Amino acid sequence: MSLEVKEIFKKYGEKTVVDHISFTMEKPGVYALLGTNGAGKTTSIRMILGMLEKTGGEVLFDNKPFDTKEINVGYLAEERGLYPKVSLMDQMIYFANLKGMSKKDAEKRIRYWSERLELDDYFYPKPGPGRRKNVKPYRADQLSKGNQQKVQLMAALIADPQVIILDEPLSGLDPVNADLFKNVIREVASGDKYIIMSSHQMGTIEEFCTDLTILNHGKAVLQGNLKEIKKSYGRVNLVIKADADVTDIVKAEGLEIKEQTAEEMHIKLADESQAGKLLAKLVDAKVPLVRYELTEPSLHEIFVEKIEQSNAEMAVAENKTEEGSVNE
Repeated sequence: MSLEVKEIFKKYGEKTVVDHISFTMEKPGVYALLGTNGAGKTTSIRMILGMLEKTGGEVLFDNKPFDTKEINVGYLAEERGLYPKVSLMDQMIYFANLKGMSKKDAEKRIRYWSERLELDDYFYPKPGPGRRKNVKPYRADQLSKGNQQKVQLMAALIADPQVIILDEPLSGLDPVNADLFKNVIREVASGDKYIIMSSHQMGTIEEFCTDLTILNHGKAVLQGNLKEIKKSYGRVNLVIKADADVTDIVKAEGLEIKEQTAEEMHIKLADESQAGKLLAKLVDAKVPLVRYELTEPSLHEIFVEKIEQSNAEMAVAENKTEEGSVNE
């Protein structure tokens, strides 16, 4: 069973906002769809879900057209939206019923997720001093934004979906709730789910995603397995922590210092052999080293590089087009 996105594109008049995007999830896991604001991520997600009509291309699940009427799908949209004046319990039962769940099964799932997401005080409020014995569940507009986001995640997961779309799931969360969301995503991902995640938080993507597509201006500028992509760059980041100033030695080797903090120095290498040469110089100088570590580039670095490279290529192409128009 696989999820296949084949050459989907979207045009508004002459403008192409998503340009023939393809990727495949051969097995359950977490796939990342990345890009700057306006790159086409949300438009692609909406076309996959059938919320937005495709200009062309197709989406298949188990070699059949992807149809949310046939496939159990959970969607956490970037634009959060709950019914503000409706009780949380009524909303969850309603969303579960839309997925064909009985009220009894829905109530079991609500009990589980309200406890798991630390929302039980709002779904099952207890009487307190001066309160009536029967206290109604809270409404959405009585919750903080963070707790509203938890409720929306519950709505996406309530029917135990097979395919899950998470668009900026950690946006606006404090560190405690962000960790809670991550733990829930790990739990869900361990259950043979097909998850597509879009996020600007590269560290989160590195935690969860095995494969990715990076979009820029609607085009895929990088695709593939994250480990293989990082491996292809080599270990070109060097971190040095020493009980002495090594700046002069590093500069004498002609190396680029990317960042220098009170404790560490981060150096960009052309290749791994430079690290060995520098280490020999530091040993000869009897520099007391605390940390000397070679690492692959982070996803953040790769993302920025690919976006900048794509923008530069587009600028060159536009200049050639303008020059051609002038010459004509």
